[in-house]
Amino acid sequence: MEPSNAAMPSSPSPSYDQLLPRSEAESQLSSLVYDLSQQVQAAMENMLKMTSEIDQNSAGIMEEIEKCKDSALERKRALEEEKECFQKAAYTVLDLLNNREIR
Repeated sequence: MEPSNAAMPSSPSPSYDQLLPRSEAESQLSSLVYDLSQQVQAAMENMLKMTSEIDQNSAGIMEEIEKCKDSALERKRALEEEKECFQKAAYTVLDLLNNREIR
């Protein structure tokens, strides 16, 4: 008995015409993936530039904050010295007034 060909599905070999659309689709997909990767790379480069600019700007801002802190501390010291001078002068005046009243 010969084996029956009906039980075995026949798979015709694909012709060149059938392979061409697949090749075109793969080419289009490859082109799409390449374009997308180029866009992603450009976006990453732009983000890197922006990150660098942000770092530079934040460093400048931190410098300004430190300068303002130093300036505020100097102003605070000056005001405290001035306050002490006024307090001494006020105590001196009070002492003078008290000494006059006692005599």
